Amino acid sequence: MDSSLIQTVAVYALPVLFAITLHEAAHGYVARFFGDNTAYLLGRVSLNPVRHVDPIGTIAVPLLLYFLTAGQFVFGFAKPVPVVFSHLRNPRWHGMWVALAGPASNLVQAFVWALVAIGLAWARVQEPFWGEMARAGVLVNLVVAAFNLFPIPPLDGGRVLTAFLPQRVAAAVGRIEPYGIFVVLALVAAGVITKIWMRPVVNGLYAIVELMLRPILLVLQ
Repeated sequence: MDSSLIQTVAVYALPVLFAITLHEAAHGYVARFFGDNTAYLLGRVSLNPVRHVDPIGTIAVPLLLYFLTAGQFVFGFAKPVPVVFSHLRNPRWHGMWVALAGPASNLVQAFVWALVAIGLAWARVQEPFWGEMARAGVLVNLVVAAFNLFPIPPLDGGRVLTAFLPQRVAAAVGRIEPYGIFVVLALVAAGVITKIWMRPVVNGLYAIVELMLRPILLVLQ
């Protein structure tokens, strides 16, 4: 196996596992808070990555894309946490918060990984592996958050979008959900999501993380 691939996997493995595990667990936790116990009863409100990893979407697809694109583009997904939105006390608005919980968890994780990177630099840790992992943690979580915020079902952004639309329009948009992932993959292949959506949204989320870090950096100066 290519040594560069082994190094890449070693650096990104932990951040990716945390990113998808906490993202999915956050959906289930917030759904339970608002009245739907489905994910909890199925054991999906869990920090165990095995409960969220999809053999195809989390492992096979990213590796295949890594080889096909020479490492230029990697895409993957975890098993969606089951949420019965009709069980929520207010399906429209509580459903929006359930959807936002995943990307919000990634934003928090990006902040934590940034703190790790700052701590390593402050402690003058010489081993570059940990610094690379911390930077990977920031990048992975911002990418996961930005991608999931794309406003088309079944992505989290699609649920946020339908919360703000009139009921009839929201129902029409919701009918896209069974085919939405194919639309998303087509847009990814065409470069639309990467160029038009991902870059500005990732930059915006990175600016939020920098704002969150500012008080800590002022203390350390």
